[in-house]
Amino acid sequence: MAAAASSSASPILLPPGPRGASSRAWFPSGGGRAFVRGGNSWAPCCCRAAAGGSLPQCGGADDNGGGVVTRRGVVGAVALGVSSSAFCLQAALDAVAGGLPPEEKPKLCDAACEAELENLPMVTTESGLQYKDIKVGRGPSPPIGFQVAANCIAMVPNGQIFDSSLEKGQPYIFRVGAGQVIKGLDEGILSMKVGGLRRLYIPGQLAFPKGLTSAPGRPRVAPSSPVVFDVNLLFIPGLDDDE
Repeated sequence: MAAAASSSASPILLPPGPRGASSRAWFPSGGGRAFVRGGNSWAPCCCRAAAGGSLPQCGGADDNGGGVVTRRGVVGAVALGVSSSAFCLQAALDAVAGGLPPEEKPKLCDAACEAELENLPMVTTESGLQYKDIKVGRGPSPPIGFQVAANCIAMVPNGQIFDSSLEKGQPYIFRVGAGQVIKGLDEGILSMKVGGLRRLYIPGQLAFPKGLTSAPGRPRVAPSSPVVFDVNLLFIPGLDDDE
């Protein structure tokens, strides 16, 4: 996904292609990347994690108390103009002021989940992509060309996180099969169902050909090196119904 000129930009959203190559995003927050404004549906979860909370699977697909993102919550947040980034930053500052120790970054797969991964079957596709389904969703799979809303955590193979929608307090919205994300994520999410949680083991040829430079709190990703993604498919705008 590509870097934008803002603090909430994601390195894993690829730059938009030639003019007319992609259609307008479902949420009108500018450009082809269409980040959703943060809202109360999921911001408190991430903020609790930043401020010493105990929700290991912030942004999961369970109940509203567990940080689930619904279309209604997103639209409401856009209308209210809530800034989850500022809210989470203040929560983190409050935690430091209160003497609380810093917490680990929020994850989609906690320690118990990591242990269970050892017992899950590995699927390998013709392209070389591998994945394990942590939770199989019950909703539809995204057709090529449709937008999806998903929480994504991107890691180098040793587990260091270089991008996380949970840290930003907002899911990523992108159009599958349109070259808006790396090939491995595009392929891996196409066979998921809404509500599903999957770990993708993406080989170098399906990842970042030019690599990613390091940044404060973010490791370097070498060109054409393997990466690991945890992906929670939240909903498909215009296709599934979260009522």
